[in-house]
Amino acid sequence: MDIKQKIKYRFSFIYIILILPALLIIKELFWLKTFDADKYQSPLKGEVSNLIVNTNRGDILDITGKKIACYVPNYRIYMDMNASGLTDEIFNRSLDSLAQSLSRFFRDRTAEAYKKELQAARTKKTRYYLVHPRRISYTDLQVVKNFPIFKLGRNNGGFITEQNDHRELPFGSLAARTIGKLYGEGTKGGMVGIENAYDDILKGVEGLAVLRRISGNWIHEVVVKPIEGCDVITHLDISIQDVAEHALRKQLVKHDARYGVAILMEVQTGAIKAIVNLHRKTQGIYIEDHLNYAIAESTEPGSTFKLASMLVLLDDAGININDSIETGNGTYTYYDRTMSDSHGYGTISIKEAFEKSSNIGISKLVVSNYKDNQRRFIDKLYKMGLNKPLGIELKGEGDPVIKYPGDVSWSGISLPWMSIGYEVKMAPIQILALYNAVANNGKMMRPMFVKEVTRNGKIVEKFDPIVLNSAICSKATIQTMQELLVGVVENGTAKNIKNEFYSIAGKTGTAQIAKGTEGYKSGGVEYQASFVGYFPAGNPKYSCIVVVNGPSNNVYYGNVVAGTVFREIADRVYASDYRLNRQPLLSEIECQGVFPFSKGGKLEELSIICKELKINSISHNNIIDWVTTQATDSAIIIKPKAITDGLVPSVIGMGAKDAVSILENLGLNVRIQGVGRVVSQSLKAGTKFKKGDTVFIGLG
Repeated sequence: MDIKQKIKYRFSFIYIILILPALLIIKELFWLKTFDADKYQSPLKGEVSNLIVNTNRGDILDITGKKIACYVPNYRIYMDMNASGLTDEIFNRSLDSLAQSLSRFFRDRTAEAYKKELQAARTKKTRYYLVHPRRISYTDLQVVKNFPIFKLGRNNGGFITEQNDHRELPFGSLAARTIGKLYGEGTKGGMVGIENAYDDILKGVEGLAVLRRISGNWIHEVVVKPIEGCDVITHLDISIQDVAEHALRKQLVKHDARYGVAILMEVQTGAIKAIVNLHRKTQGIYIEDHLNYAIAESTEPGSTFKLASMLVLLDDAGININDSIETGNGTYTYYDRTMSDSHGYGTISIKEAFEKSSNIGISKLVVSNYKDNQRRFIDKLYKMGLNKPLGIELKGEGDPVIKYPGDVSWSGISLPWMSIGYEVKMAPIQILALYNAVANNGKMMRPMFVKEVTRNGKIVEKFDPIVLNSAICSKATIQTMQELLVGVVENGTAKNIKNEFYSIAGKTGTAQIAKGTEGYKSGGVEYQASFVGYFPAGNPKYSCIVVVNGPSNNVYYGNVVAGTVFREIADRVYASDYRLNRQPLLSEIECQGVFPFSKGGKLEELSIICKELKINSISHNNIIDWVTTQATDSAIIIKPKAITDGLVPSVIGMGAKDAVSILENLGLNVRIQGVGRVVSQSLKAGTKFKKGDTVFIGLG
């Protein structure tokens, strides 16, 4: 055999050796793909998973930056009884100590009961044992994670935590109905209020992640990054909200009313500073979780609507407020229905008729001027925009109802009764917008709840005030109307809220509201007391409306039931707003002997405050920087605060700013939760620490 033949045979042999395995591989692949695919795919299912990456919902804040709706993390504790490093020796050695720690922390069962449950879970080798169903806060978690066994971590101690964020209102019921609720936890949509109106802005955009298992390890890979929700900054001032809710709640309890509303608005911008909606749950208990009466409940406003009638009379009919009107002995009949006043005023001026809220006087003026052209009167109301919703950003605004001649329900008594606020319906916020327009020299503003939207502290969108009507009537009419509203407080039905420090302009309202669905004849009536106005009257900054529905203790007049709430709110706002308050509400004599509680802080700052407020203070010698205080009957005692390097100081009672300053200057990392002054700290005062340690302080 020649050499060529030998080479040919050898290469053929090698080729056969190589081709046979290749053919076998191709055969196996074909068989696997065609017949065994399901067999091998099913075990692989779940090895690659697409996961939705939830984003953080934005916070809702008041105008001062306080969070009024936010997500607060809480945690459930689990234990992996089959963790690789959790040996029987470790478990048994520390079981008693762990059981005692859990018993002391949760305080719901004995240490022995905890021990038995843990032993049972260990015997079953439970991989995800729920230690306790109660969720705990982040601060509490820092305590629990240092319990025996738990402090060894997940692999050696089996300690597992599950985070569940929940939406919380840090200030409880304050403005709760306006802030709104969510359908559920997580990033689900808003149900009502600001949560609903700005849901798309708050919830952000979800991301996408892939979970892969490679060589037995799970790899979490984010494919599309989530976009966090924006924060919504409102015009609400939670301090004013607190004042308004307290004042209204007190009056509702006193008069056993059905529900109450209070709204405070900035005159020039329409910014809502406070809005309260309280309804009676049980006798003496009022809550804010029902209906946003302030914007949704359209009722007959009663005498507060007389402002609209007077605007038409002044602007269109050209009446003179010094002219006289005969009101008789206090009753007057239109067709088959009698109208009455609380007193028989006889012949009085038109100005007095408005100040005394004479139903007969106002209705006779409207009827005498418009009985032959009723459409003209209604057209003027429409021109002011009173028949249209304000278009506020929150859902649920009630539709105003102002009938028109020719409507099915129009009758011969419609004109006189509409002139005094009956046979019309308006929501409290709509009445307030009208009065605010008078305070704003005729310019009607849309009430606005939100100032701006921010992300990471940067403004994303800013909302400017919106003018609904640049001039609801002539300037001369506005000036006269302003004079009349001041007269109500100075000389008329609201003299009880007059004060010597600042002037108030406004109007009382005492309306009879029909009970039941069949109207006045079947169910009788209940009363609705209201007061709406603005202050200071000479240079208006705020307008306010208070409505109390269904007072049932035989006191129902607007000046007494609603006016006193208005006055309390106005007093507190006036006293706290430097733009308004040019003199103290209390004289120096009244201030003597009043020594208020003071937070601890810096000596220099506290000394300046005491000097400016003329508060007597007594300081110990050799005080350099930080101090504590104690109020007595005669002075504020200022004492030095002990701060030693290497030892945790007590910051209980201090403001957040001062507490953080002290702790960080000592080398501690500080985490804050809550609002107010310091009420708790995770590291006990006087204990040693290392620089870089973290201390959690709770505010309240």
